[in-house]
Amino acid sequence: MNLSWMAWTTPTAIFFGLIACALITMTIWAVKAPQAPRVGVLRIETRPGDRLFISLLGSAFICLAWLGMFGSPVYGALIVCVVYAFAVFRWV
Repeated sequence: MNLSWMAWTTPTAIFFGLIACALITMTIWAVKAPQAPRVGVLRIETRPGDRLFISLLGSAFICLAWLGMFGSPVYGALIVCVVYAFAVFRWV
């Protein structure tokens, strides 16, 4: 199977490895200490796993918008994504 079209560089591998670690960590956390759903500013019930998903999805759109407006590198978008993820975990 030829995977050369996927551009598996070291940063890409680190990125997906960190997402995998986050998902594993959240799964272990949910099994060891289940949390009750919380209603935030979106007026929907969310658990930490839901907020992680919302953070990852929003971060993807932030990075795409950054690339469209400013191009590379996306270090500025990373800062915006961290602030966004903090806000999602705090208020959603």
